Amino acid sequence: MPVDVRLPTILRAAAGGQATVEAEGATVGEVFDDLIRQHPGLRDQLLTTDGELHRHLNIYLNDDDIRYLGKLDAKVDVHDTVTLMPAVAGG
Repeated sequence: MPVDVRLPTILRAAAGGQATVEAEGATVGEVFDDLIRQHPGLRDQLLTTDGELHRHLNIYLNDDDIRYLGKLDAKVDVHDTVTLMPAVAGG
């Protein structure tokens, strides 16, 4: 089941300039696997060498932070949207 994945400007070059792409999977991790299969240049932007999420990337499933939904194990449905956002620090 494909879900929409929204990419921030900084990641769009690795996805052919697209702001939104479709990827398939039953969990956020599976969606990431499909996203990386389609756009291999995103791998190092999304995951560490250990396969963990980069800490400077916030991921939302609809409006909820996946850190509170099971991270990469968070379940997705066909009408869901995964939004990737770079973490912003300031002071």
